Amino acid sequence: DQLPLGASEIAKLLLFVENKTISGSAGKDVLEAMWSSQQSAKELVKELGLEQISDDSAIEALVDQVINDNTEKVEEYKAGKDKLYGFFVGQVMKLSKGKADPEVVNRLLKQRLNS
Repeated sequence: DQLPLGASEIAKLLLFVENKTISGSAGKDVLEAMWSSQQSAKELVKELGLEQISDDSAIEALVDQVINDNTEKVEEYKAGKDKLYGFFVGQVMKLSKGKADPEVVNRLLKQRLNS
């Protein structure tokens, strides 16, 4: 009864994270904003533009752009520089402004880089 948030609002936030509407780190940001503003999780996710991109075709376009923009690094990766994989993930996440679902990014990057 002393919390500024109701249990139902916290549950809604947890569902957003569980359903991958937002990332776990975005969930922390939303919780902090909920705590101080008394706004709902739904309002804040929309207001802050934190909805995660999970659509394969949207992420595939980002992956293709990163690969096309970094052909030299792709060749280095294929020649055995496995540590460059993190670079590619970082570039896709940067293009998506951190909104791309990391699981989808990893799956699509592995497919493209190993083909």
